[in-house]
Amino acid sequence: MRKIKDVLRLHYEAGLSRRGVAQALNISYGTAVNYLNRAQRSGLGWPLPADMDELTLGRLLFPTQPLTGQRRFAEPDYPAVHQELKRKGVTKQLLWLEYRQRHPEDGYSYAQFCHRYLEWLNKQKHSMRRVHRAGEKLFVDYCGPTMPVANSDTGEMREAQVFVAVLGASNYTFACASWSQSQVDWLGAHVQAFEFFGGVPELVVPDNLKSGVSKTHRYEPDINPAYQQLASHYGIAVVPARPYKPKDKSKAEVAVQIVERWIMARLRHQTFFTLASLNQAIRFLLDDLNQRPFKKLPGTRRSQFEQLDQPVLRPLPVNPYRYAEIKQVRVHIDYHIEYDKHYYSVPHHLVKEKVEVQATDTTVAIYRHGQRFASHPRSYRQGAHSTCVEHMPRSHRAMSDWSPQRFLSWAGDIGEATREVVSLILKEKRHQEQSYRRILALLSNAKKYGRERLNNACHRALLINSPTRSSVESILKQGLDQATMKTESAATQEELNLDHHENLRGESYYH
Repeated sequence: MRKIKDVLRLHYEAGLSRRGVAQALNISYGTAVNYLNRAQRSGLGWPLPADMDELTLGRLLFPTQPLTGQRRFAEPDYPAVHQELKRKGVTKQLLWLEYRQRHPEDGYSYAQFCHRYLEWLNKQKHSMRRVHRAGEKLFVDYCGPTMPVANSDTGEMREAQVFVAVLGASNYTFACASWSQSQVDWLGAHVQAFEFFGGVPELVVPDNLKSGVSKTHRYEPDINPAYQQLASHYGIAVVPARPYKPKDKSKAEVAVQIVERWIMARLRHQTFFTLASLNQAIRFLLDDLNQRPFKKLPGTRRSQFEQLDQPVLRPLPVNPYRYAEIKQVRVHIDYHIEYDKHYYSVPHHLVKEKVEVQATDTTVAIYRHGQRFASHPRSYRQGAHSTCVEHMPRSHRAMSDWSPQRFLSWAGDIGEATREVVSLILKEKRHQEQSYRRILALLSNAKKYGRERLNNACHRALLINSPTRSSVESILKQGLDQATMKTESAATQEELNLDHHENLRGESYYH
C-alpha cells in the first residue's frame, strides 16, 4: 500500500529530509524521492484537500499506471447473465463462450467467469437479522425424516411424522410424533405445543401445507376453517410464511434441523412399538435439548424461556380446543343435511341454502353466516335420520304425530264399526304407514256425511265382507247406509244362504 500522504506530511509538516522520511516510513530513499518529485510536478502542496482520498491521489501522481486492484479484463454483464440462466437449456459455459466471442483478447477464463458471477450473485442476496419480541411468534413445521413404529403383532413398520414448534425469542423447542400430517394430527399437535409452553403466543407462523392453508397467496393466504377455528379459540393470529420463502420461518428450519440431529438421530437404534412410547422418548430428549447450554449465547433454551417468553405468554383458555371437522353442505328438500352418511334436520326455511357443518366426535352443529341454527348428538347409523319436531313445517309436524293408536282412537270416537274397519285396513299392509293416507281419506267422510252415516256405512261394509275405503264411500254415495238395519240384515242373510235354494241339488244328490 502506498504511503504517499505520510511522505508528504512528514516532509512538509514535520520538516524531515527525504532520507529521514524514507527511514521513518521504512521505505527506500528512491521511493520517497519519487513521491515528492511527482507531487511537486503535479502542483500538490501541503495540506492536501480534505476530499482527496488515496485512490484519487494515486491517479494524480501515476496517471499512466494501473492502480492496485484495477482489472484489465472486460467485465461480463452479470445481470444479463443471471437473466439468461433462467431460460431452459442455457448454461454458464454457453454464456461464457458468447462472452469470449465478444472479448477474445481481454476476457476471463471460464473458471474466473463462474467465480466472479457467483461473487456478484451472493452480493445480491441480503439477509436481514430479525429481532423477535418475547411471546410474539411461534414457528411450526414438520421434520422431513420420519420415525418408524413397529406393529408388535405383525412386525409391520409404520412411519410417524415429527412436529416441531419453537418460540422466536427464546428458541424454546417442542416436538411430538403423530401418524400423519392430516388436519386432525396437525391441530392436535398445536394443542399439545400450547400445553407444553403453558400459554399461547400472539402469532403462529406455519408452512403452507394443506392442513393449514387451503389456498396459498403471497399476501392473503386462505386459512382452513378448522385452523381458523383453533386460532379463534386460543385468540391467536395465523400468518403463514410466503410460498418458497424459507427465511420467513428460519427459526423453524433451524429447530427442525436440531430436532433431527439431537433427538431423531439419537433414537435411530431404538425400536418403538407404540406411538405413545415414541413420544415419551422424544419428550425425555426434548428436556435434555432445552437444558443444553448455548455455544455463543448465555444460558439455555429453558432459562431464556423462563426469562423472556414465559412471563408474557397469554394464559390458556379454560377448556382445551376440541377438533371439529368443518364442511360446507346444502340443505336437502326434506330440510335435512347429510354428514357421514347420516341425515340431520335443520329449520325448514333453510331448504336449498348452503350451511356449514361443524362435527366433533359427540356433536354435529349446523351454522349459517356464523349463527348456529341446529345441534344434534353425533350418530354413526348410516342412512338413518335425526329429526327435531321444531324444524318441521306445521303440516309436516301434524303428520309426524300420526300413529296406529291415534287413528284407532279417532275412529273409535265415530263408532265401533268405523274402528273395526280402520283396524282391518291397518293389517292389510306390511308397513302400517302405507295405510295412513287411505285411513285419512276414509275418516274425512265424517265431515261430508256425518259421523252416524259413516259408522253405518262401515257396518254395512263389514256385513258384506268388504271393509275398504272404496266400499264405504260407494255405500255413502248410493245412500245404502240409510236403509233399515233389519232389512239389510235379512237381505244379507238371504244372500249368504243361497246354498239352500230349491234350484240347487246339494251334496246328497250324488249318493
